[in-house]
Amino acid sequence: MSTILVVEDDPRIQKALHRQFSTEGYTVHVSGDGAEGLAACKAVRPAAVVLDLMLPGMPGRDVCKGIKSWSPNTPVVVLSAVSEVADKVLLLELGADDYVTKPFSPRELTARVQAAIRRTQRQVSSSTATQFSFGLVAADFSAMEFTRSGVPVALTANEIKLLRYFIDHADKVVTREELLNDVWGYTSYPTTRTVDNQVMKLRQKLEADPARPVHFRTMHGIGYKFVSGT
Repeated sequence: MSTILVVEDDPRIQKALHRQFSTEGYTVHVSGDGAEGLAACKAVRPAAVVLDLMLPGMPGRDVCKGIKSWSPNTPVVVLSAVSEVADKVLLLELGADDYVTKPFSPRELTARVQAAIRRTQRQVSSSTATQFSFGLVAADFSAMEFTRSGVPVALTANEIKLLRYFIDHADKVVTREELLNDVWGYTSYPTTRTVDNQVMKLRQKLEADPARPVHFRTMHGIGYKFVSGT
């Protein structure tokens, strides 16, 4: 049985989610503290994490970053009482796989969590090559190690997912909407500017000259194309 980790300090929500996920056949582990939740994730190795943003011990944003730094492929679905666009963009940049705004339906949340698990499994199974190189960059996705000109480069969980997607779709033009949907699972989103920001960060870290990108090319009016050669 797969385990769902719920990191939430509200006892009522804890009980509701424990009941809902148990009904669906999952083992449920509950933590009411941010730091404890991060430690539990490493110990339990859950199929997915449901994470509240407002937590004692450690803020949910820091927990999310910690989980994704340790295990980028662990889906994290955030519970948030805030619905402003800026916060949604921040969640995506932290590496969250989805978000649900409070108040929410436990059944809808379960569907979102299951969709995030399926999406992650598809991404992992479709990514057969664990090592890849282009230009001055060497990427080892199994070890989560990335270098440019032999120098280690630190990539965030979101940047790793985006790089993996580009490599798997090399030489193909992909739209910003496809990236939001296929990489992060957003079927609708108020702005695609966050995609441009993520691509810009990859260029800054991996291109020899970010102002004149060779590999992460802009297709004006459409989206982007990753080219491994020069």
